[in-house]
Amino acid sequence: MTTPRKVETIVITGASAGIGEALARKLAGENPARRMVLTGRRADRLMALSDDLACATHVLALDMRDRKAVFEAFESLPAEFAEVDVLINNAGLALGLEPIYAADPDQLEQMIDTNVKGLVYATRALLPGMVTRKSGHIINLGSIAGTYPYPGGHVYGATKAFVEQFSLAMRSDLLGTRVRVTNIEPGMTETEFSLVRFGGDAAKAYEVYRGIDPLTAEDIAETIAWCLSRPPHVNINRVELMPTAQATGAFAVHRNTE
Repeated sequence: MTTPRKVETIVITGASAGIGEALARKLAGENPARRMVLTGRRADRLMALSDDLACATHVLALDMRDRKAVFEAFESLPAEFAEVDVLINNAGLALGLEPIYAADPDQLEQMIDTNVKGLVYATRALLPGMVTRKSGHIINLGSIAGTYPYPGGHVYGATKAFVEQFSLAMRSDLLGTRVRVTNIEPGMTETEFSLVRFGGDAAKAYEVYRGIDPLTAEDIAETIAWCLSRPPHVNINRVELMPTAQATGAFAVHRNTE
């Protein structure tokens, strides 16, 4: 059997909190010889995380919506971080829960620009090197919202449906290159996700997870670490996971009572 290639350099977008932070801690803890590039908009949090990790790190304060900045940042990585083995496209967000006809257009645009464009920018910037080296792994953070709709999930869910289709199409494009692609689709995961969605309203965010045991950032990090640990001839296409307390429901029906 082929010996699995040792992962050397990992890029994690959105690493300043939640799943991204948990991933950095998990992967650095598994192998302190790894090198890690951490991106996010909150430089202070990234620096604090970097100081906690045993592995070599490079911090990039970066807004993934800025195409020019993303390409320039990844094209100018220090030599020891330049050959990226793994890209984990974790940066993303949901904003608001109003129906589409009442949603804030600025919030809709921010979700599209971050969840879709930012993911595409990072992928396009780093993937050519993987193809040239005939080795690499792209991990995309999707969501069950890309498969199962819910009221108020319109644009957020559509961005995650994009992630699913983009991941599958990449697999087709990359056939024969030995570069792997995995789409991770979590259900309810208690991080800053709902706090961001509700504009910092802690009471609303609390209600999302009240009375259940949701997934944690560490659960998702462990799942991703497992996908990365498979031997090179194994590609995990898609992982969908939910807390035991969550499931899909029946179709909604509105009955006219007039």
